[in-house]
Amino acid sequence: MTTTKPPIWFWIISVLALIWNGMGVLAYLGKAFATEEMIAAPPEEQQVEFLMEFPAWYTAAFAIAVFAGIVGALCLLIRKKMAYILFVLSALGAIIQHIYLFITVEMTGTQLVMPILVIAVCLYLIYFAKNSIKKNWIN
Repeated sequence: MTTTKPPIWFWIISVLALIWNGMGVLAYLGKAFATEEMIAAPPEEQQVEFLMEFPAWYTAAFAIAVFAGIVGALCLLIRKKMAYILFVLSALGAIIQHIYLFITVEMTGTQLVMPILVIAVCLYLIYFAKNSIKKNWIN
């Protein structure tokens, strides 16, 4: 199977996907390995988020979302169609994680922006990877 040379915007989107998912990994690691000093540093409203108890399956969904996403972005950059499967896993993890948040945490309009954006980006990356496979940009 041969691949077609992808356009420059393929590479731009792939690098942006890597950066986006890298920020997700950093957010996960920051939450997973937060020390007491790190928790005490931000304003009190933000400290509540660190002190909330989340079920183990929530943390697992968060980890799957970010790590599958970053590996999927790397697969895009090396032009492997495994990116599609990894982005589907990432989206499932993010959707499970955020549905739990929508149900258990009272959020106002501005607080809903990031969770909705995360899900939208996940869904777009699935579409982008599928379209890249169809156009033989990745194999």
